[in-house]
Parts: sequence; C-alpha cells; structure tokens
Amino acid sequence: MFKVTPNPPATDTTSPYESLDSKKLHEAADRALDHYLGPADIMATTNEPESMFLANPAYDTESLLANASESLGSATTMLNDFAAVLNTSHRKTLLGIAQVVMLGELAVNQALDNVEIAK
Repeated sequence: MFKVTPNPPATDTTSPYESLDSKKLHEAADRALDHYLGPADIMATTNEPESMFLANPAYDTESLLANASESLGSATTMLNDFAAVLNTSHRKTLLGIAQVVMLGELAVNQALDNVEIAK
C-alpha cells in the first residue's frame, strides 16, 4: 500500500521572521489589530452616547408613552401587511411577532392611561 504522507511528516524549520518581509508583515498585522481592536486605554474611556438615538430628557412621560404607542401600532400594521403576502409557515411566525408587538402596544396604552398629567 502506498503511503501519501512521509513518515514522519516533514516540518518547516524556518522561523516566520526569517526574512525581512515576514517581519514587516507581522508588524503590519499588529498595527491593524491595534487599530481595529483599539488599545485598552481607549476602550476604557467613557463615551457619550449618540444623541440621535436617545429620548429627549425634556419630554414628559406621557409624550414618550404616546410616541411609543404610535410606533408599536405602526409596527403591528406593517407586520400584518407583510404577513398577508407570505406563505403559511412564515405567515404564522410573522403573525406571532405581530401579536407580541400588539401586546406591547396594549401595555404602553395602559401605562399611558395610568399617567397623571402634570399641571
């Protein structure tokens, strides 16, 4: 029977840093990793969150709940419209998601009913 691999397998005894090019390549890889992963001191700094994705703290609870209710209502409508064009198995999944969103809308509406308007 013919053996494909030599016995024992041949190993490369040269260092990865044998040539100047391989050393430069390793240094470039380290710089790239440092750039994308960032040094620890940069990662430890506190960053201000992007204000585009924050609710304005000046808004009162009633306004925030009303906006959340409208958003959830719109999401329910979009999910139901999209479910109408899907086949049976995917439609059932999407209608289940729509139902969860609708339950969230009902909870927000109940919270909105419980909010006392500040005078």
